[in-house]
Amino acid sequence: MSKPSQLITQAVVRNGASPASRILDRVFAHAFKGLVYAQIWEDPVVDMAGLDIRRDSRIITIASGGCNALSYLVADPQEIIAVDLNTAHIALNRLKLAAIGHLPSYPMLRSFLAEADDPQNPKIYSEWLEPHLDDATRRYWNGRDFIGRKRITGFSRGIYKRGLLGGFIGAAHLIARLYGIDPRTILAAASPEEQRRIFDERLAPLFERRLIRWLSDRPAALFGLGIPPAQFKALAGDRQMADVLKGRLEKLACQFPVNDNYFAWQAFGRGYGREADHPLPPYLQEANFAAIRERIGRIKLRHANFVDELRAQASASLDRYVLLDAQDWMDDTQLNCLWSEIMRTARPGARVLFRTAGEPSLLPGRVSDAILARWQYQEAESQRLSSADRSSIYGGVHLYVLTQ
Repeated sequence: MSKPSQLITQAVVRNGASPASRILDRVFAHAFKGLVYAQIWEDPVVDMAGLDIRRDSRIITIASGGCNALSYLVADPQEIIAVDLNTAHIALNRLKLAAIGHLPSYPMLRSFLAEADDPQNPKIYSEWLEPHLDDATRRYWNGRDFIGRKRITGFSRGIYKRGLLGGFIGAAHLIARLYGIDPRTILAAASPEEQRRIFDERLAPLFERRLIRWLSDRPAALFGLGIPPAQFKALAGDRQMADVLKGRLEKLACQFPVNDNYFAWQAFGRGYGREADHPLPPYLQEANFAAIRERIGRIKLRHANFVDELRAQASASLDRYVLLDAQDWMDDTQLNCLWSEIMRTARPGARVLFRTAGEPSLLPGRVSDAILARWQYQEAESQRLSSADRSSIYGGVHLYVLTQ
């Protein structure tokens, strides 16, 4: 079996790329071995609308920060298999599962996982959660980060400020403040019209600054967004990256009311809101607490390559697939290997949902025509899902349904 670090390197480093590109891939792979996402950046409400989850649905998804797999439990599926290459993500998911299953009350869960900055949280971990964790997960959270702090203390200082993405958002806030702009201002907007005014007057001009335009064109500068070199070109297309990022931030800032968009709170406030009426992902909402806790055992975590996990599944045994944006990283050989296994394991009527950095689906012309002929692309529904995705960072959400 491959070592954990080798799983990520194998997934990221492109065999056919130039030597310079392969070096950049390896730098990204190294950065991706630690905690990247404390919160996943795909909208689970959009996912559930596209997936049409039923009581007998068996779902397989990339785990990432775990928010979406946990939120799918609201739809009451039979089973969710959550797969990830990243050791830190697996440890985070196991901790979230333990918190939901064993913390004695919703207020304590909210303090630990939503606010995630209470000085008492490490003690709560020791008393309520650590006894229920496997050895590998305990070693991870009791271990120390690169400056010597126990990792579990992240929950006493704001876990959503940690990780590769948390660091990137923190750096973006620092740069904005250097230009006299506080991104948090938009969270106090009383209406979408005020959100638009704040964006146009304060945030949009930042993307004309020479430093920001220069940084945006450096692939390594966007590693904090979880964008590997292979995805950078797809995201930029024929435009300058600063203009692309400005457009995505504009959607996040202006298209959805901030009082209904927890992604905006993460981007502009570096954490979830603290008031009872502030938005949270479905799995952290008090109204869903009892149902999520009752169903928590339906999630099965796997530290593995997604394709390898599919190979371990029986034929015609799965019917919902969530690929996040992982296909953006893949070459044609990897894509066809993935879809061959999806085809083998799919039940009639199966649904596959994924996101892309660019707007169009990347499958036509790359995945075998013989495979794609058996899947119907839901173009109108995909456009609706893309428009409704509150995280706003992807170019497209795509839905395919097995028709024969």
